[in-house]
Amino acid sequence: MTPEVEQALKEIKANFPDCNLISREDGEGGVYIIVEDVPLGTPYTQEITWVGFRITFQYPYSDVYPHFVQGDLKRIDGKGLGEATSAGTFENRAAIQISRKSNKLNPAVDTALLKLLKVLQWLKSR
Repeated sequence: MTPEVEQALKEIKANFPDCNLISREDGEGGVYIIVEDVPLGTPYTQEITWVGFRITFQYPYSDVYPHFVQGDLKRIDGKGLGEATSAGTFENRAAIQISRKSNKLNPAVDTALLKLLKVLQWLKSR
């Protein structure tokens, strides 16, 4: 794991102390991460979810994209999940892929943690 990827992993662990974090090195200097028991709630029927993503060896010069959540995610109002979501798998888990690409990536500011927080905020605001 590159030092930058390792630092990103530490930042995520520190900011989600009540969540179980699973990580697996990808063999190229990056890591696959699953943060379990992430608070979610409204507008979803689930109070918690897991969130998965990969940080590649190019980090911080590459976007952390896409993110994945549990495959059975459902809205309270029964509506579909909408744009930027699709069914898939992540680390052998049924998942919903969330496609929220950072078009103007700034490696000095756009950390893996910040991207995760933005994706969660986006999910909760829908």
